[in-house]
Amino acid sequence: CLDRVAARVKHFAETQRAAIRDAETDIPGGKAGHTVRPVEVAGCYAPGGRYPLPSSVIMTAVTARAAGVQSVVVASPKPLPVTLAAAHVSGADHFLRIGGAHAIASLATGAFSGEGVPRADVICGPGNAWVTAAKACAVTHARVGIDMLAGPSEVLVLCDETCDPDMVAADMLAQAEHDVVARPIVVAFTSGQGGKKKAEQTIGSINKALDAQLAVLPTKAVATPACARGFAVACETLDEAIRVSDAVAPEHLEIVCKDYQAVADRMEHYGGLFIGGLAAEVLGDYGIGPNHTLPTSGTARYTGGLCVMDFLRIRTWMRIDDKAASQVAVEDAVRLARIEGLEGHARAAEKRLLPAPPAKKQRV
Repeated sequence: CLDRVAARVKHFAETQRAAIRDAETDIPGGKAGHTVRPVEVAGCYAPGGRYPLPSSVIMTAVTARAAGVQSVVVASPKPLPVTLAAAHVSGADHFLRIGGAHAIASLATGAFSGEGVPRADVICGPGNAWVTAAKACAVTHARVGIDMLAGPSEVLVLCDETCDPDMVAADMLAQAEHDVVARPIVVAFTSGQGGKKKAEQTIGSINKALDAQLAVLPTKAVATPACARGFAVACETLDEAIRVSDAVAPEHLEIVCKDYQAVADRMEHYGGLFIGGLAAEVLGDYGIGPNHTLPTSGTARYTGGLCVMDFLRIRTWMRIDDKAASQVAVEDAVRLARIEGLEGHARAAEKRLLPAPPAKKQRV
């Protein structure tokens, strides 16, 4: 199981990596471009609280390896054998048996460098509020990059009257059992006749299925308060449903309706998109391919989920070979520098100007 999951995550991550390439173009008098290179060390954190999360080890460590990172360090408190096995199949070089804010501090500062565990350049992976706070401190004080500041898990199911209420309810509970502060959301509309009233009936059917499944769920002590934090919105039209979903910008967005691909193509803000009733969000959680470390709390409006880009540096370069051909750009630099009042800049640019041609003598 772990080998297959790791292989699928690796394949998807390598596909992403292959799409990000070095580039080169012409500039006045020469060439400019960018190179794409990985960081040297990745620190991958996996929580060890309510549930062991070997899947998070795979999602982070395999992605770092696919990006080309030289050294991968995994940290998790009191790891179960399955967590250690996940680190092994993911190609981790080191494993720190430490958790919480202490683990983030250790990765960020190289606290175990004396034992051969290098300091991380990038730290990634989910965690509780203390882990998130430690990552925020690390990015501002320890000169280390992070993937994101994650909040409670959330799922939004955008559905119409064609959805299977039992399936939608199951998907909501799959997120609700993560944490008492997780948030399941339903946004319903009607593809046919009936408008908002029909959407309310769809929500009623989902609620009925939710109550029945929650009553026999082994993790209902966690899922029940999470469901109480959730909400449902009955919309008059598809356009209204899309506006509601985009306003939430959910971590996970499921599209379960008629013409689901056409609807999915209109969505703008989400962490991970799951198109059609067969594309269960739990398949994303457990390694069908795309990463399950996704932006929460509306941050999907400006960022995406964990991917190889989090471990890569895009560095630009330029080279001037033809002094004469570069003169227009040099002259522009001189002018802009003096407009901005930076005389040192202007004089540095002037050193690259060609000598002015000698003045022609006037005949008397």
